[in-house]
Amino acid sequence: MRVYVPTTLNGLAAAHPGGALDESAAYAVTPALREWYVSDDLEELEYAALNRAAQGSLRLLAADPEAPRRRVVVAVEVADSAVAPFPGDEYQDQSSLGRIVLREPVRLAKAAAVHADVADTEVVEDVAAAVAAIEAADKGDADAQFTVDGAEDHDLLWFATQEIPTLLA
Repeated sequence: MRVYVPTTLNGLAAAHPGGALDESAAYAVTPALREWYVSDDLEELEYAALNRAAQGSLRLLAADPEAPRRRVVVAVEVADSAVAPFPGDEYQDQSSLGRIVLREPVRLAKAAAVHADVADTEVVEDVAAAVAAIEAADKGDADAQFTVDGAEDHDLLWFATQEIPTLLA
């Protein structure tokens, strides 16, 4: 199963080289995500899970004011047994769609790829604004949600695992 683990550049740096990502929350193509997205195309569904993880990265950035304002998601192939269902009701709210729990830390060496924002001023400013608005958006503020959606206008770039040192530089 492919899972998408939200993190930050600081979290990625702590896990590299040879470490593990501490985050236990991840996103994958779950029945609720499949039902919400209404598609049978696995590639589209995985892209939706990646975007859910990117929103998770915004929440991690909000908790770490020292982290550079760039969303980071690590894509990892894990055994089905390494994943547990989200303990809350995944159907309860849109922000939890696709959310799963990893039973153990994910070794960065097992990563398939890293997705991250480009270090462009416009992107960094939009991500910073989204970080500042994510809590209000989670509470239903439509203006804040518009700001969060502005970060989603920027696609995450794909990085091979060999490129992680360059990404962290």
